[in-house]
Amino acid sequence: MLKLERAGGADLPASGMWRIDPVHSSIMATVQHLGLGSIHGRLNEFTGQVRVAEPIESSQVEVRIDAASVDTANAARDEHLRDADFLNVERYPEITFVSTGLSPRGDSRWDLDGELTLCGVTRPVRLDTRFTGVGPDPWGGTRASATATTRLRREDFAMTFNQALSTGIAAIGTTLRIDIDIQAVRQD
Repeated sequence: MLKLERAGGADLPASGMWRIDPVHSSIMATVQHLGLGSIHGRLNEFTGQVRVAEPIESSQVEVRIDAASVDTANAARDEHLRDADFLNVERYPEITFVSTGLSPRGDSRWDLDGELTLCGVTRPVRLDTRFTGVGPDPWGGTRASATATTRLRREDFAMTFNQALSTGIAAIGTTLRIDIDIQAVRQD
């Protein structure tokens, strides 16, 4: 019988610099479509770092995302998302997040506050973050992992394109749900 155990337990990562591993991480976005279902997409190319501090509340996170790396598994839709109706990647090729605060909520949950710059607009956002563990990896390194979610109002970031259906329902929902799953590798 194969028994899998989580490495690292609930210990917080050690102070120092941690590099986000984009190969083992994901940034996903979900939007309502036609009021009936959802469209899911990912942002495939990003880099980032986490500077874990003492005390942990003084830690800092920085992430840079290539806006053109949006991928919904539909080439025509992805091209539309890259144009001026949505991400306008020619004018705003990068999406950035820089943290401004970290505060505990209990049960390995944290509020990670920061400034998100999307489509040339910078706004404060709060990520509901859950620390999920730290432990060794098969390549001799140490990894920490966390998940985070937030909701963004598209109009707050100048993404107002929509089409009204004959029923009065908007074709595209007004909010984006963002789901993040991160693994970061300790840098010595």
